[in-house]
Amino acid sequence: MPVILSVRGMRDLLPEDTAHWQAVETTAAACFARYGYAEIRTPMVERTALFCRQLGEHTDVVQKEMYSFIDAGGEELSLRPEATVPTVRALVENGLRRGGLERVWYGGPMFRRERPQKGRYRQFWQLGAEAVGVADPVIDAEQIIMLAQLWNDMGVQDKLCLVVNNLGTADERAHHREKLRTHFRHHESQLDDAARARIDGNPLRILDSKNKSVQEVVNTAPLLANELGTASQQHVASVKNMITGAGIDFVEDTTLVRGLDYYNLTVFEWVLKDDSRRQSTLCGGGRYDGLSEQIGGPALPGCGFALGLDRLAALVDKASHPAPTCYLVTTGGSDSYCTTVAEQLRKNGLSVWRHVGGGNLARQLKKADAMNTALAVIVGTDEESAGEVTLKRLCDGEQQQVLTSRVAETAAMMMIQTG
Repeated sequence: MPVILSVRGMRDLLPEDTAHWQAVETTAAACFARYGYAEIRTPMVERTALFCRQLGEHTDVVQKEMYSFIDAGGEELSLRPEATVPTVRALVENGLRRGGLERVWYGGPMFRRERPQKGRYRQFWQLGAEAVGVADPVIDAEQIIMLAQLWNDMGVQDKLCLVVNNLGTADERAHHREKLRTHFRHHESQLDDAARARIDGNPLRILDSKNKSVQEVVNTAPLLANELGTASQQHVASVKNMITGAGIDFVEDTTLVRGLDYYNLTVFEWVLKDDSRRQSTLCGGGRYDGLSEQIGGPALPGCGFALGLDRLAALVDKASHPAPTCYLVTTGGSDSYCTTVAEQLRKNGLSVWRHVGGGNLARQLKKADAMNTALAVIVGTDEESAGEVTLKRLCDGEQQQVLTSRVAETAAMMMIQTG
């Protein structure tokens, strides 16, 4: 029979991968907690209508990439393509706490049916954070500073560059969009098919094109900066002053628009300094003050970000897979006695790899050494008769015969002596 393989664009994470990912996730969770962010978990399936208007009906995510279906009850549902909208939905549905400001973080898989390539999968994992309920620029700056601290905790701070832009208010963007439409229609012959398709729907997305001929048209396009009012300018200027004061360097890029429609005012991305990689954006986010109202909630300003865990894990130096503390070697001891010994060690916090599959003592000890195990726990018929085990430290051959009741205590002491 033919082998059934994994779905295109989705991948397995093997034990050495999950150990590394867990270390990255633990570091991120600890960093977020220091800034007062608590974890939230939302369903992977939401009503399709939740995403269509909020993400933007003319975005690639809504038009091409969502995994949508009609369930047995006739509801139109979708696997979540991102987590900001579900998080805001959850906060609105369940009510805000903490005096109107909620700081939450999340992690988990997202789904988009786009073309798989290095660093981009159809099931991809994100870590993100949202602060909902306050419009103060302090929140924008805090999240950028928190991310800078996270990169430092991960040891990747020298590999990343911060890019910032000001998208203004919805009205300011509306005026700018009309000017962009006029400009791009005038130069339509120089645009590619993707850019032409965006003129009527979302001309801001044309600014993000990587096509060189399109970029020539973009370079002469009207600037959003010319539409920004005093309040918008002051908001983002305040953010920039705070992150500069925190010692964070950044560059301003007026073409940075993000891929979703709900953003306003501050937007930012952390990108790889090595821009030769095809996927250079590690993290992106910004302010979304009208999102709550779009899903039928009260006026709740918000700001947040999401980072690609797949890409971050690949960027962080991979720690070696942790070896078990003890390797249980059997030379005739009964299964029942071996189980008792192994569980005695495990109950005291030591990890145990129990040998199976037979083999003489030398072969079993060789395997224990190859796994970089600290101690061999040898159980034979003589040891079982005496209610004992033999502990052998593999780095120097030191060994002791001890009662089963003291095996965990003695094993821990032999480990300390090794260190």
